[in-house]
Amino acid sequence: MKNKIMHTLVLGFAGTALTLSAAQLQAEELIFGIGAPQGSLQYKTAERFTEIANARMKNEGLDYSIALFGDAQLGKDKALLQKLKLGTVHFSQPSSIMSTVSDKFALFDMPFLVKDREHLAKIEKEVFWPQIAPSAEAKGYTVLSLWENGFRHITNNTQAINTPADLAGVKLRTPNSTWRVNMFREWGSNPTPMSFSEVFVALQTGVIDGQENPLTNIYSAKLQEVQTYLSLTNHVYTPSYLVAGKNTWAKLPAAVKTAIKESGDQVKPWMYEQADKSEVELLDKLTAGGMKVNKADREAFVSASKPIYITFASQVDGGEAMLNTVLQLAN
Repeated sequence: MKNKIMHTLVLGFAGTALTLSAAQLQAEELIFGIGAPQGSLQYKTAERFTEIANARMKNEGLDYSIALFGDAQLGKDKALLQKLKLGTVHFSQPSSIMSTVSDKFALFDMPFLVKDREHLAKIEKEVFWPQIAPSAEAKGYTVLSLWENGFRHITNNTQAINTPADLAGVKLRTPNSTWRVNMFREWGSNPTPMSFSEVFVALQTGVIDGQENPLTNIYSAKLQEVQTYLSLTNHVYTPSYLVAGKNTWAKLPAAVKTAIKESGDQVKPWMYEQADKSEVELLDKLTAGGMKVNKADREAFVSASKPIYITFASQVDGGEAMLNTVLQLAN
């Protein structure tokens, strides 16, 4: 009888702790830990992917399954990245934090870069897989699929944000991305990196004034209960990524790898459909929840973003070439 992949699984009231050596990876249960909350597009995508992959592996007689742990049960994104390398978690779904793994991922921190999903598909084929994803391998990670987090908007309790000048002095939470911090600093705000799981309380207590996220994250975290203004900026398109620990991935049988990778791609049309549907529904719900909604002046933000592109082009290896390719693909 094959050994279980889980050597010890301890479930506590405060969360879930795992202890597992990568060398013990022999069979059956693969742990998928994510930081995203239930109700978010990231969580729904992870859940749907897990269903598809498990059904396929069962149908093919593969003695493996995936167990999903969301809501940061196994740790926040930074801790999950560490656990991927250690092998105590086998898959995760990071988003903006991947720019801390490799600066190349910060391409998606460039404001107003992604025009639409047709443009995104070209970026994925021509830039992401040839240049960005391989840069994670040297750091101990294998990227398996490019998923969606969404187009981001700004919420706050100070005032409606129409132009960058309206951000002056606003204490704004950002993900743990140097590039996102620099972007909002360039626009005049006071950016504060913070784990998303801490944002609600920080807003409630006035530690920060606002934050920026896709509508799906704003609604699933109930930020409408602690935020007054929602400014539709679409300032950044943020992917999320299905990522494995490189050592873990190398040990899996070929048939299991194929099932997981193809399941990761199979979920994407469903994911995009859910995203499109929720954009309209969630905006209505957030408005009904009392948020004051405005559409920001896109051109004012684009004009103020030029220094961010210049910095990326000069500081990231191959950055200028990537930007030129992406801009050409938009035509």
